Amino acid sequence: MREFSKGGFRLREAAPALRSVYGGFLLLTAVGVASQLGFQVGRIGVTPAAIAAYYAGSERADVMAFPKTFGQLLEVTHAHAFTMALVLLVLAHLFVSTGVSSRTKGTTVALAFGGTLGGLVVPWAVRYVSGAFAVLGMLAWLAQAVGLWTMLIVSGYECLGRRPRPASP
Repeated sequence: MREFSKGGFRLREAAPALRSVYGGFLLLTAVGVASQLGFQVGRIGVTPAAIAAYYAGSERADVMAFPKTFGQLLEVTHAHAFTMALVLLVLAHLFVSTGVSSRTKGTTVALAFGGTLGGLVVPWAVRYVSGAFAVLGMLAWLAQAVGLWTMLIVSGYECLGRRPRPASP
């Protein structure tokens, strides 16, 4: 973290050992984000009806799902709020140290944080207010995925890319 306090820190220009550490973090984070996607697609589903059924319960003929309890939602929210806050903090630090435009940086970070916040709030809204909030859940997942994958890919590219050659005198 000391490297970030230096003015003008650029990920691509960091020492190889430091870029290796960051690259390892990005690789493990990519596995975590991919498994999150697998969970969302495989266990919850990606339609508003599937999301609503997962959190609010359903008594359809083909599936019987119980509504998530207050305790279950609280447990998931607690774990994800702390974990994702730290992951996003590190990812955002790495990403803002890349060479992409300030506008891209701001948009990407906002998508990731906004999508993550939506992913924490929407299950509560679906369960206790209305299943119609499931549409917002899909949008939150999409925003989070675009933000996270953009940060991972761009930061990873800069970690693995060649260091720029010093300018010739």
